[in-house]
Amino acid sequence: MSGNRLIVVGAGGRMGRMLVRTIAETSGAVLSGAIEAQGSPFIGQDSGLLAGIGANGVLISDDPLPLFAASDAVIDFTVPKATTDFAALAAQARIVHVVGTTGMQPADLAKLEAAARHAVIIRSGNMSLGVNLLAALVKRVAQTLGEDFDIEILEMHHRMKVDAPSGTALLLGEAAAAGRNIPLDDAHSVRVRDGHTGAREPGTIGFATLRGGSVVGDHSVIFAGASERITLSHHAENREIFARGAVRAALWGHGRKPGLYSMMDVLGLGDI
Repeated sequence: MSGNRLIVVGAGGRMGRMLVRTIAETSGAVLSGAIEAQGSPFIGQDSGLLAGIGANGVLISDDPLPLFAASDAVIDFTVPKATTDFAALAAQARIVHVVGTTGMQPADLAKLEAAARHAVIIRSGNMSLGVNLLAALVKRVAQTLGEDFDIEILEMHHRMKVDAPSGTALLLGEAAAAGRNIPLDDAHSVRVRDGHTGAREPGTIGFATLRGGSVVGDHSVIFAGASERITLSHHAENREIFARGAVRAALWGHGRKPGLYSMMDVLGLGDI
């Protein structure tokens, strides 16, 4: 087996299957393990057959320990509880952990930071090249325009998405807040508007959430000033863009010093 040995957790899901296909198509990457939760109907199935690329001999397992010990990286688009457990295992094994999980709370993030003392943790609310370029632009525009322009973030996803605002919307909100040199906290963000809300508070960053159909992900950041608006948008048409970014991150992380990184680091956009 030559190349970086990558594990996919949640291998039976839509994103997991896409990752299995993407790894098979990526030079320098090989699938070394596929994991699902205990009790999953996919346990024991061939991950390649499940992903539609033909048998690859990598059977889906519910036992991560031996796989983590024999691999270079794990790619994780699961749920917060599973992600923090996998982060602890990655720290023990000293391997790269790529985290695309959304809906993580401060306590979950603290566990990732602890694991990053011993593992390379690469976390992003969105793994696509386009979204991270968008975030860099949002930061620069927010810095340039200042509070004379109101910032509103609009996102839409498929009906099955369970967290809101999306991880990508929060990523963009954090970029806007960084451009203004403020934290994205309760004092500076508005997540819900209902009833008689009064006038908009100057300097806040607003979020609006739409859910329906099979939308992979649409995001727009609106800078609304006096008599003019600037809108920066990204439309995801296929989950493959997230899988490609995640695999790229896993390869980039190999050999790096332990720490908590982002896709901005992977793409060399950290200084924008």
